[in-house]
Amino acid sequence: MSDISTEYLEKCLKTLEKSYAMIKSTAKDTIDYEIYRNSLVKSFEMTLEQSGKLLKKKLLPFFATKREVDHLSFKDIFRYASKHALIDENAVERWFTYRDNRNNTAHDYGQSFAEETLKLIEQFIKDTKELKRIIDCD
Repeated sequence: MSDISTEYLEKCLKTLEKSYAMIKSTAKDTIDYEIYRNSLVKSFEMTLEQSGKLLKKKLLPFFATKREVDHLSFKDIFRYASKHALIDENAVERWFTYRDNRNNTAHDYGQSFAEETLKLIEQFIKDTKELKRIIDCD
């Protein structure tokens, strides 16, 4: 097992999965749907951010100094992860899509953003579980 703790990522992922399960079983024009959608969007954001932070820690051995890693952008973290064979190029592209979707929250925190996020959730959950597995491995 890695010395990088993925406990918080696991909690974020469980919250995301629960929110997703609840929204799928709730009628769209209800306040419950709004609550679950808001929870899903926030859980998506938190899971995405945590994933990047943990992958950055996983990359530390590939750099001469921690400072070099600290200056990597979110997308650079995933590019380097692919370069060092931690994840494949297809996964990198999906993570870029997740990040671009997340960045749209600054412009559109309404229904259209949430619906776009919903389309990504199933694959995002799979990718996050795989990333957690990679981070947990030595």
